[in-house]
Amino acid sequence: MKNIPWVEQSAVAVAQALQNRSLSAKTYVQACLDQIEQSEPQVRAFAYLARDAALKHAQWLDGQAILGGMHGLTVGIKDVFDTHDMPTQGGSQVFQGYQPVQDAACIATLRKAGGVMLGKTVTTELATFPTNGTRNPRQLNHTPGGSSSGSAAAVAANMVSFATGTQTMGSTIRPCGYCGVTGYKPTYNLVPKRGVWPNADSCDTVGLVARNVRDVAFFAAQIARYPDLLIPDEAIALDQRPTVGLCKTFEWELADLHIQNAFLQSARALEKAGAKVVEIALPPAFSQMLKAHTTVVHFEMSGGFMDILSRHADKMRPPLRQRSLEGLSVTGREYQAAQALAHQCRASFDQVLGACDVLFVPAATGEAPLGQDYSGDTRMNQVWTLMHGPCISVTGGHGPHGLPLAMQVVGRIHDDQRTLLAAHWIDTILRNALNA
Repeated sequence: MKNIPWVEQSAVAVAQALQNRSLSAKTYVQACLDQIEQSEPQVRAFAYLARDAALKHAQWLDGQAILGGMHGLTVGIKDVFDTHDMPTQGGSQVFQGYQPVQDAACIATLRKAGGVMLGKTVTTELATFPTNGTRNPRQLNHTPGGSSSGSAAAVAANMVSFATGTQTMGSTIRPCGYCGVTGYKPTYNLVPKRGVWPNADSCDTVGLVARNVRDVAFFAAQIARYPDLLIPDEAIALDQRPTVGLCKTFEWELADLHIQNAFLQSARALEKAGAKVVEIALPPAFSQMLKAHTTVVHFEMSGGFMDILSRHADKMRPPLRQRSLEGLSVTGREYQAAQALAHQCRASFDQVLGACDVLFVPAATGEAPLGQDYSGDTRMNQVWTLMHGPCISVTGGHGPHGLPLAMQVVGRIHDDQRTLLAAHWIDTILRNALNA
């Protein structure tokens, strides 16, 4: 692609150039570092930058046979993934200067495939909600969302090919939606969590960030060692029109009019492009899933943070400390009831979808809020995190400040391949509609 800087091209295109050696790893890594030097002072996406190590690694790669699909591609690592050669601090004073002795399993997989780790991206405190200064590259005076704030911002600002995130509530889908990039929350445990700091284990999922759906599918295929997730060249022809379930969800009234209108306009655009669009009403049990998710997360998070609460509470920011202490009041009986409801809804979901390939639902209550002190409302994401199936963010329009209005494509558990293909089709149609 002539005249388009490498950092602005799709990761799939960059990967092809790196694989055929028409682009060197060192040239590409240097281009990413130059972009970071230009944008980082304003965006503040990185907690730690491994400039010298990345360049040295890239130069080494150029002298080797191609290691794997990630050869020479750059990754920003959310600062809750252990890395043997960079500190992992979780955006928290409690862990300031902490240096792990090994990589998280998925980071080791990326390195083995030839990925270049550029640094650690900013997370909200302990991947919860107190923010740490990252700004939205689309509008610097707005939040990028959280908790994967630095990862979404780094990809949106063309600093890296990919970034890792996590999602316990809405921490990948929402910031990617706010920043106008693609966030993918895979099926629960599709990507191994060993070495990724826990928050609420029965919801915690490794999230992936890229510029578009085909890129994020490529990233997923590498990090999960699951090549079936790759979206082939022929899929670009968009001849596989999905059947899309249009679902307002029980949280519909939480969304502002801009999100609601963009949702309905997106549905019309999909139908006009040839998708079969079917209105789906969720069963009554789903009306309690938001409350159930909150119960599960508060119970598990307060237990997981017990040592910090006991020995380092003074180093936690007051809102997080208070919410963690409140979580201790959730009873085991309440927790088990919430988990039972989640199992019930998961078991019924295939029947709910029926002939539909995926659901199409809002991913945020509005565009990214003004300011950096609040990372946004998670309530449009929480049910789908607890459902354990794949979710992929797409842009359905733009709000009054010109910022993206986030939608999400939701699939069945372990049906990530079909969900990614449908999301790719949907994303392409909506991008074309927005640019028309």
